[in-house]
Amino acid sequence: MRIFFVLLGCYLAAGASVAREPVPDKTPGPGVFLITIDTLRADHVHCYGYNRIRTPALDLLAKQGIRFTQAFTPSPITNSSHASIMTGLLPSSHGVSDFGVPLAAIYPTLAELLAKGGYRTAAFIGAVILDSKNLAPGLDRGFEFYDNFPELTTTKSRWGRIERRGMEVEQRAESWLNAHPAGPHFVWVHFYDPHDPYEPPPPYSEVYKDRLYDGEIAYADSALGHFLAYLKKQGWYEGAMIVVVGDHGEGLGEHREDTHGIFLYDSTTHVPLIVKLPEERDAGRTVDAQVRTTDIMPTILGLLGVAAPASLDGDSLEAFLNGIEAIPRTVFGETDYPLRFGWAPLRSVRKEGFKFIEAPKPELYDLRADPGELRNHYEPWDGTVQKLRRVLAELNAKSPAPGESSPGAVSVSTIDELHALGYLGSADARSATDVPEPSLLPDPKDKIEEQNLLHTAVMASEDGEPNKARVALEKVLQLDESSAIALRQLGRLEIASRNYAKAAGYLRRAQDARPNDATDALEYGRALELGGDLPGARDALQASLKLNPHQFAARLALGRVYLSLNDSKAAEIQFEEAVLLQPGSSEAQIDLAKALIRQKKFADAVELLEPVAGSSSSDAEMFVVLAEAYTGVGRRQDAQRAKSQARALQKSKRTQ
Repeated sequence: MRIFFVLLGCYLAAGASVAREPVPDKTPGPGVFLITIDTLRADHVHCYGYNRIRTPALDLLAKQGIRFTQAFTPSPITNSSHASIMTGLLPSSHGVSDFGVPLAAIYPTLAELLAKGGYRTAAFIGAVILDSKNLAPGLDRGFEFYDNFPELTTTKSRWGRIERRGMEVEQRAESWLNAHPAGPHFVWVHFYDPHDPYEPPPPYSEVYKDRLYDGEIAYADSALGHFLAYLKKQGWYEGAMIVVVGDHGEGLGEHREDTHGIFLYDSTTHVPLIVKLPEERDAGRTVDAQVRTTDIMPTILGLLGVAAPASLDGDSLEAFLNGIEAIPRTVFGETDYPLRFGWAPLRSVRKEGFKFIEAPKPELYDLRADPGELRNHYEPWDGTVQKLRRVLAELNAKSPAPGESSPGAVSVSTIDELHALGYLGSADARSATDVPEPSLLPDPKDKIEEQNLLHTAVMASEDGEPNKARVALEKVLQLDESSAIALRQLGRLEIASRNYAKAAGYLRRAQDARPNDATDALEYGRALELGGDLPGARDALQASLKLNPHQFAARLALGRVYLSLNDSKAAEIQFEEAVLLQPGSSEAQIDLAKALIRQKKFADAVELLEPVAGSSSSDAEMFVVLAEAYTGVGRRQDAQRAKSQARALQKSKRTQ
């Protein structure tokens, strides 16, 4: 036990403060304001020809700037697409192909390069999907201020917990600029509003009550309008470079995709892109050539005279901005999100009026004759297919070899945040990245109805509608009776409803479908524990830890089962492992102390808990257990003080 405390102390002591590099001398330059609007289809913006909506702010920028009619994102997933905007690289180059995958420091960001050039840099995000502490690590590099979400919040509302309304994001940007008026500035403002669920505030909820997605866009446009008005009031608008772009689009039922992430059709990859230059240079120009969002970073750097990294997937758009005829860019698309469901990833290339999608069932579209991508002309011997397939092969040959990433490393709370945003976390679906040939996986086209139902179930669960979620998940099982994702979600719903036997039945089927999945075994064990089958729970949790010994939750659960089985020594071993996995967890330390007390190791329990309790812990249970340990070593006054502290904390919690 002494060795354990020494190791724990060393672990906790290991830490270093990271000093920022000195801020370089400021150099004069125009303000740069990058506005990204999440889930924004180009064909749902007024200045792109959609007359069923009013978007006056975007229309104004199009009138005073340059509008690109054929701009495309390489990824239909928020954190991947933004990493591409900020680095000028494709997801296969920068590596951010999944939630929680860090943006490696070897890839310079736009903010880093502008900060070195003397810019004050700040970022204001509208959803936790871009929080640099969890789901988008590394995206904050180069930003003097990055407006992450609070680590702890008591609100159950999505507003402030996982999402911010556009007006709040805009106000936070204004506040920072008011406090840091000296420039030049590079400010990134991200409006998340058009992302589902579509819940625009009044009056947009009434004006667009039958088209709530459009209502969200109109509201986001109003927030953009407020920000532009602020820039004008400060005298910054005329001399500024303003870039507005959608990060990706939305399926809206086209190709049977309700939302986004699975497919690479234009419905989710064609985005608006508008660039307003200082002094409204070349105002009103329209560019019809095909371009990419990876071109944004080199464009901004080029216009500012800042050297761009030598190796980028994007190219400057300066020739288009200056009205010079330029060759349309080859557009690549990538999505690995289907892998979360055990389905094949997709790759696409859009070139010379054709789009080729590499999939288990490949697709070729003649975009001039069939802009809706409705008639698949794929034939393996077709000359265009062979040509575009070679282009994809050349890209793959140049892309870095895939590294070992761990998207499942995000915390349980972060997985909950993904659910609230409508996404599945890696703990929900087995990653198929270890499949030797991804093309042998099911084609997402054959599974899209299941994905829509799974999305419906996730959102219904988050909205407190378990019956609606059950109906959707049962429909998934009608399509695929061995869908481990649906079985696991049903198991969780039954646990929440305290139907533990039914939950265990679903989770056992999920484990049978994926016998090598540690999380399925963990959840099955939890259901058995809650249902009172302690030996069965012990066996399931042991099996889970054999598959993955580094699971904090499984160590805690198994330790508690051992305590219930009166095997306190075995419980101690599991709780020690849990503390080593998460040294800062008071939950694990309390459980370890309980196991020690069961063995009458009162002094060890005191030694474990005193330093934590002395650091102003607000956990009432911590003081309850500490009081028991004090009593065991005969320190009655200390025990009484700990009991008083526990009562005070319990009373405070009740009155909150």
